[in-house]
Amino acid sequence: MFDINGWELLLLGLLAIVILGPERLPDYAAKFGRFVRQARTMADRARQQLKDEMGPEFSDVDWSAYDPRQYDPRKIVRDALAAPADEDDDDAVRPDEDKPVSLPRQHDPALPTPWDTDAT
Repeated sequence: MFDINGWELLLLGLLAIVILGPERLPDYAAKFGRFVRQARTMADRARQQLKDEMGPEFSDVDWSAYDPRQYDPRKIVRDALAAPADEDDDDAVRPDEDKPVSLPRQHDPALPTPWDTDAT
């Protein structure tokens, strides 16, 4: 939650002992414990209220369909490349065999480079 490792937690505890002192530390620890319990109770109540207001359809939702990790472009391309091509796909674009295919024009270095003043 706070991304605190063991050494940092130990350092915070020692710092609390030094700042608060041994006579006030138990009171503050008890207050902190009550705060954590109240926060957990509030979160549970809010979760239950949300479920009650959303109704029974809320529990039927397939949350994995809304996972944004499934829309990773690399995964989409990888899946598209791994899928076999359909032979009888009517939507596929096929070149007309009657029309000759025109090759792209090659640039002649002797001519000046085309320049479009409106495009720049």
